Amino acid sequence: MTVKTILTEPNTLLRQISQPVEQVGELEKELMNDMLETMYAANGIGLAAIQIGVPKRVIVMDLSKEENKKLPMYFVNPVITKKNDEKITYEEGCLSVKNFFAEIDRPSKCEVEYLDYNGNKQNLQAEGLLATCIQHEIDHLEGILFIDYLSKLKKEMIIKKLSKQQSKPDRIIV
Repeated sequence: MTVKTILTEPNTLLRQISQPVEQVGELEKELMNDMLETMYAANGIGLAAIQIGVPKRVIVMDLSKEENKKLPMYFVNPVITKKNDEKITYEEGCLSVKNFFAEIDRPSKCEVEYLDYNGNKQNLQAEGLLATCIQHEIDHLEGILFIDYLSKLKKEMIIKKLSKQQSKPDRIIV
C-alpha cells in the first residue's frame, strides 16, 4: 500500500465529475488500499478517489475511534437512493480543504447502493455521522466540496486563503 498525495482546493481536478467503475478488479482493490492508507496517514475518516487525482467513483471511510480497531468501509459506484427530510448539523472539515471547518446541514438519514471491496452489490441505511460522511464523500464524486454549501463570501475567503497557502514554499527553520 502506498500513501498518495491529497489534492487541495483550489485544484480543477477536485471539481471534476468522477466516472463509474466498470468492475472491481485488482487495480480497483489496490486503489482502495492506497486510499485507505492515505486517509489514515492524514487522520481522516473519509476519502474519495478524486482527492488523490483518480476520477473514479470510489470512496473509503473509517469512522472507528480506536487506533487498534480499524473498521474500513469501501464504496464503489455509490448512489444515494433515498434521503429523509430531517436535517442534522455537523462541523465538517475536509482533507482537501485543510484547516477549515464549517457547520453543514445535511439529511440525517440516507440509503446508499454500492459495490463493496469484492464487487458485491450492497445497500446501506445510514444515519448520523455515517450519513453525513457518505454524503460528503459522494459530493466529491460530483465535484462538490463542503465549502460550496457556504455563502459566496465565506467560500471565496477560504479559497483565497488556501491559494495563498499553496503559493508559499515550505520554509525550513534551522
